[in-house]
Amino acid sequence: MASTMKDLKLVAASGKRTVVRVDKVKIGEGLALIAGPCSVESEEQTVETAKAVKAAGADMLRGGAFKPRTSPYAFQGLGLKGLKILEKAKEETGLPVVTEITDAKNLQWVCEHADMLQIGARNMQNFALLQEVGKADKPVLLKRGMYSTIEEWLQAAEYILKEGNPDVVLCERGIRTFEKYTRNTLDLSAVPAVQELTHLPVIVDPTHSTGRPSLIPAMSLAAVAGGADGLIIEVHPNPPSALSDAEQQLTFSQFAAVASKARQLHKAMQGLQ
Repeated sequence: MASTMKDLKLVAASGKRTVVRVDKVKIGEGLALIAGPCSVESEEQTVETAKAVKAAGADMLRGGAFKPRTSPYAFQGLGLKGLKILEKAKEETGLPVVTEITDAKNLQWVCEHADMLQIGARNMQNFALLQEVGKADKPVLLKRGMYSTIEEWLQAAEYILKEGNPDVVLCERGIRTFEKYTRNTLDLSAVPAVQELTHLPVIVDPTHSTGRPSLIPAMSLAAVAGGADGLIIEVHPNPPSALSDAEQQLTFSQFAAVASKARQLHKAMQGLQ
């Protein structure tokens, strides 16, 4: 790894850890909880979820307006309409919004309606897209590709910083292995590993990594114990009816329980330092 880590001129650990501000939220200072539906399906569904996750202690709202799907026949998101719904949810709750950008041609739209740009796992090495968000005046949530090494992940972040955008948050969301019981394999060792290698904050996605609601609470707490700067969790009013990722989203009450325990554990961990 060391032979090419020298190319990490901007993301390399510098002795001072970066705190990324998203509106009033500071990622890298305390524990940031990001929650919301996989896809924006309607104004009612999104606003209801935003209110519920805020009441449970979430700091930010997530929701997909543009959805890159394996099947071309699956729900692809509401596009601009979805972005406007997310903005409405922010108006109702005050929660800053993070949403995925899948194509540079939509960058202006997403920047107008969202507070943070997400680069999904499938686009982690879409270098042209990384360069464009690097020129944008918005924080970026960079998910690790499902087949990517830590080094490749950090190189992707380097693309963004090189274009002038210093506000990048890394997200470990599981990698593809031979194991089929879980959707992916959550690499929790990546959290302390990247904290050794870079000054950027790192959060964990226990939803996409496990694909199983029963495993999300334990993996959320494990991530907090491992030093993660935050969690991003999918939540839906009625998961079985969701238009995407119906099998892995938490109910409002399930998220509230996870959020409460995560906060308690983080507080206890702070007391041990």
